[in-house]
Amino acid sequence: MVINTIPLSRLVTDPRGTLTECAETGETFIVEMPDHRLIAIQALDPSEDDSLLSDLLESNEAFKALVAKSKASARKPFAADSGN
Repeated sequence: MVINTIPLSRLVTDPRGTLTECAETGETFIVEMPDHRLIAIQALDPSEDDSLLSDLLESNEAFKALVAKSKASARKPFAADSGN
């Protein structure tokens, strides 16, 4: 597995490009936060059985509620230039 470490500024500057690269290459990105914490971004293949999602749905009430809320809300397109 290939792991790339990137600064938060790269994700903020080009979120679509960074996430697309992650999804297309299958590489894991470790984002370095300003306070030295690390966040992992990893693409998940929807055709594969993903035990993490299954485990969360079975055991985490907050995650279940988040999924239910998402399913109930209208879909919005991903905006490349959201101004954030």
